Amino acid sequence: MEENKASAAQSPTAGDSTGAHAILSDGGEDGEEDHVTDGEPRSDDPVDHDDGDGIRISGRIKWFDATRGFGFLVSEQCEGDVLVHFSVLRDHGRRSLPEGALIECIAEHQDRGFQARRIISIDLSEALPIPARPVIPAADRADRQALADAAGTFEPVEVKWFNRVKGYGFVNRLGQPDADIFVHMETVRVAGLADLQPDDRVEARIAEGRKGLTAVELRLA
Repeated sequence: MEENKASAAQSPTAGDSTGAHAILSDGGEDGEEDHVTDGEPRSDDPVDHDDGDGIRISGRIKWFDATRGFGFLVSEQCEGDVLVHFSVLRDHGRRSLPEGALIECIAEHQDRGFQARRIISIDLSEALPIPARPVIPAADRADRQALADAAGTFEPVEVKWFNRVKGYGFVNRLGQPDADIFVHMETVRVAGLADLQPDDRVEARIAEGRKGLTAVELRLA
């Protein structure tokens, strides 16, 4: 009888949430071995676990697109970016975050990586200023239309560099790294692209402008 009691005390029951959580952490919901993917915490990094299924993560906003309602933060506490949806900012009276903002949040791992479930704190002391959306004069709008009319068909290009704060960057035709093609932030925004990273490949319609080659329209490759 004493042995049966000891055995029962050591085995997690259906109502023991701690024991159930330990089993899921080791093998996942199906009892199969977990596979390490982008977004998984690194074993050598200290990660504070929340009372629920999430983990406590501190990181910096990489970018946030207010029009599309989401962005990403990067953290040394996990592999991959952490998705931040505008809905978790409501408790802080915000709908967007500037690049560089320091965020502490509770994040949980989804099929495609980590997503912030709750924002604990927002520190804007090191955030970059949000650039004002430029007002395009009528003459410039006419020039942009003329460029669009003169542009060729879509062709593959590779991003050389792009700075969201400055509002512009450059791409190159494949195999032509020395022929820079100007691309404006407005062109990126109209294309529905959140950001451009070096070596990204997209397609562009290119025209010869007053200051050189210009990408007048972009789309995903």
